[in-house]
Amino acid sequence: MNHRFLLYLFLFSATLGQAQDINGIWKGKLVMAPGGCFPVYNIELQLQVAGSKITGTAYHFSDSLNYVRENFEGTFKKDSNQIIIQENGIVTFKIREDCVPCVKRYVLSFHKGGGNVVTEEQLRGSWTGKATDGKTACDPGTLVLTRFDKSTFKPDFKLPPALTKRKVELVKEIKVDTGLIQIDFYDNGTIDGDTISVYANGMPVVTGKRLTTKPVSMTLRIDFKKPEQELIMVGENLGSIPPNTALMIVNAGDKRYQLYLTSDDQKNSMVRFIYEKPGTAQRTP
Repeated sequence: MNHRFLLYLFLFSATLGQAQDINGIWKGKLVMAPGGCFPVYNIELQLQVAGSKITGTAYHFSDSLNYVRENFEGTFKKDSNQIIIQENGIVTFKIREDCVPCVKRYVLSFHKGGGNVVTEEQLRGSWTGKATDGKTACDPGTLVLTRFDKSTFKPDFKLPPALTKRKVELVKEIKVDTGLIQIDFYDNGTIDGDTISVYANGMPVVTGKRLTTKPVSMTLRIDFKKPEQELIMVGENLGSIPPNTALMIVNAGDKRYQLYLTSDDQKNSMVRFIYEKPGTAQRTP
């Protein structure tokens, strides 16, 4: 009798361990508040779990022409089966100009049906968010995600001629020891209608934004497997006073940089960020 009981405990523990394996791809739909740009759209979370730490990528999309890609980090509390995920930076997006992306926080839990039949696995819970412009409403909601074997998100994206046919001028290489870099763009000098797009490693992170005295802001996340990140500013027009000029403010940990970028119909400006682990950078006397 004791042997049977121990066997039951072993099988139950093995089943529980499998039920709590949340690595992989999870998909569902988000229902937004009335008046939103996309009342209902798809969401896909690609989770990688190491111990209690979660990292991954989130895709928010209505179709291949309208999407937002964000990185996230979080924790998995196996004792309470709670999953907390915080999006921490937009990697790329392609949406209508009057729409504003929301950066979201998710509180979820893992669910799997019992019995002898195979049932689908789900992550269920709620989310809250903050708009990237700091003022647009981003109402909270609930969420149900189902596990899938592979991603179906395929963005419709081609590099524009303004990026591929112009020369690239390297303005500066910046060594950083942090994984997240805050970058703000302003018009340099007279506000003359300059409009820019910004690409990180060939992917758009800012699209067709006009430069003013208010910042066009973005967050660049360092991929530790690819420590060099290239950021290219493309001038979409020349404004009323050519060329297209921008003041770029970089905050990387406790370091701050101020750069001046220019772009015209012949060239774009590039800044290269090189990641170094804290404590490895050489000190200058």
